[in-house]
Amino acid sequence: MDLDLRKLRYFVAVADLLHFGRAAEVLHIAQPVLSRQIRALEQDLGASLFTRDRHGVELTDAGRQLLADAGPLLASTDAVRRRVSAAAGGKRRLMVGFRAGVAVTPAARAFEERHPDVVVDVQRIEGDEQAAMLLDGRIDVGYVRLPIDESGLRVTPLYTEPRVAVLPAGHRFGGKAEVTEVDLAGEPLLWHGDPSTQPTRRPFRNAGYPVRGVDETLEHVGAGRGISFLARSASVFYSHPDVVYVPVPDLVPDQVCLAVAAPNTSRVVDDFVAAARSAAGITAECGNYEMWQLGGDAASGPA
Repeated sequence: MDLDLRKLRYFVAVADLLHFGRAAEVLHIAQPVLSRQIRALEQDLGASLFTRDRHGVELTDAGRQLLADAGPLLASTDAVRRRVSAAAGGKRRLMVGFRAGVAVTPAARAFEERHPDVVVDVQRIEGDEQAAMLLDGRIDVGYVRLPIDESGLRVTPLYTEPRVAVLPAGHRFGGKAEVTEVDLAGEPLLWHGDPSTQPTRRPFRNAGYPVRGVDETLEHVGAGRGISFLARSASVFYSHPDVVYVPVPDLVPDQVCLAVAAPNTSRVVDDFVAAARSAAGITAECGNYEMWQLGGDAASGPA
């Protein structure tokens, strides 16, 4: 049984709104038509997706599972449509994802010199989505930061960069040239992702505020809710009036890699990877991974 993508889009609309009438309005279809399509999808899957009673509409366990799987599937379908449309227009398109603080331009310029017929698009990604976006085809290649679930991916190290402490303006260590983990002991830590992946050798108490990405981190730190650790490039790419950055030399360095879905054997993708490795100052023959220099010294990381 092939999954009907139109029915799946209808399901997502209802699941997001938990209201058949409002979902029908958004989809510009009649509510009875929407109800029939959802019932047909439930029959196709052999599972009830919603419970409906006088209190409203709720997702079943099967519905929650389908909603979790539907996003990447529909995004992958959209990515296919974009690539086909670009090819039909005479231009191939390479979608490159990148994490905050990573500069794509040097590699893109080198790549486009060899492939003037390919347009390089860029899309910022966050840590909790970098693997999924590669696997479902929303991006063709990604500049990722470890840790990442490498299942189904080809991951190539590019460079490491030191980390900095992100402190509220006016913090007692805000004016220091550098600090250590010991100096910061006892500070509440804001960390995005699994706390076990934090780049510290000693435990920090959880500040209790889940954050996603650099922007949220800076807002929480600026509000005095805790401290955080970011790659040094954040101090160059991102400024905030209520935040200061201080180097922490004894933190585990941040590792930037290139990642591609393992089944993706496109020569165009491989050529971009080669351009990115060259731009990062990597000598592949001897395996010497050097720091990418963008006007800084060899130990400074991306600037």
